[in-house]
Amino acid sequence: MADRPDLPSPGVPDLNRNRLPTLGEVLNRNTLAPVDLFSFYIYMRDIQRSVDYLDFWLDVTQHTSLCRHFIRGLRRSMLLNTPDLEKTGSKRSSYVLDHIGDMNDPSGPVTDLDKNQKLKDQQLSAYLRHDKGNTTGNPNGSHHSPQSSYASQHSGQRSSGDRPSGTLDRPRASFMTGHSPTRTNSDSPAHAVARPDLRASAEKILYTYLLPGAEREIILPQGLLNDIVHAIEEEGRDDPEVFDAAQDYTFQAMERDAFPGFLRAKALGNLVPPSSFVRLCIGLLAMFGGFWGAFVCILLDKPKHIRCWLILPFTIGVYSISSQQYGIDPVLALAGLSEYTFMNWSRIREPYVRTLLNKRALMVLFFTVLLGVCLIILFIFVPGHRL
Repeated sequence: MADRPDLPSPGVPDLNRNRLPTLGEVLNRNTLAPVDLFSFYIYMRDIQRSVDYLDFWLDVTQHTSLCRHFIRGLRRSMLLNTPDLEKTGSKRSSYVLDHIGDMNDPSGPVTDLDKNQKLKDQQLSAYLRHDKGNTTGNPNGSHHSPQSSYASQHSGQRSSGDRPSGTLDRPRASFMTGHSPTRTNSDSPAHAVARPDLRASAEKILYTYLLPGAEREIILPQGLLNDIVHAIEEEGRDDPEVFDAAQDYTFQAMERDAFPGFLRAKALGNLVPPSSFVRLCIGLLAMFGGFWGAFVCILLDKPKHIRCWLILPFTIGVYSISSQQYGIDPVLALAGLSEYTFMNWSRIREPYVRTLLNKRALMVLFFTVLLGVCLIILFIFVPGHRL
């Protein structure tokens, strides 16, 4: 994936940005409405019809966060259980834990990692692969058994669409639900992340998005899919690097196919397609009524003070059609409102987007006034002729 500029801390909006945001900044929660992650999710769900790719990306990022919490709790438990560790000398796993770096993740998922963070994640995955099957870090002493894997129990049956039971029967961790069954507070001993939780999280992603016939199957290159299935089912891996290639692939797909349209819809307009269609219908009806009334006034030689009523249908018609054509309601845009679903509005809080929308709103208003005045002057001052 191409290098992108360094980002602020996750969840911290950049109010000094004098450009449109990147996809990495949106996913990193460094933007405000109407170009925030919530708006992008709504766009992927309602307009692009490919929200499964975004959900996959978010769930993989959440899985990485879960792995960090696991390492964080493991490090704390080792410090509590071996207070004399520094005096006696570290073992290999303890040495790795000491050199993974800061695994605190208080702000949620991180995207567009810098080199230091990528190195930490690589060390995280390396330790998890080394620790696989080691009960040192597993307080429950639970291991994944090849006999209980999906591949062992369902070999030759994946095309049937059957889904395994167990962890997949729990509510799915969706961005829209507002909470996640796998999101834990690692500061609480009662909610410490155990190694089986990592395994369940990795399998849940595999069963939900990747296997043929999955509930929310996404399309990935066959080579990537085979590598992930082999790593989870055959090697028993659950470290974040298992999904790295697939996560990069979905990021590039969203960046190429969905994000440009999202910016056009939200940074250059403030209407959703159903609202634009309603305005088109209203505009066409108003223009029809305006022309009908104008020709009636001309052919019946009505006086000018009666013809002035044509201002109303022509103004409504030109305004509505202009709003549909440019995807922006200028009055609402100047009021600082943007539509995220039909007739549901949110405040425009991103400074640069607010500036862009104000400029486009003034342009649309100027076009509306100009065309409306031309039509009104034409049909008010044209000589009448009674038939």
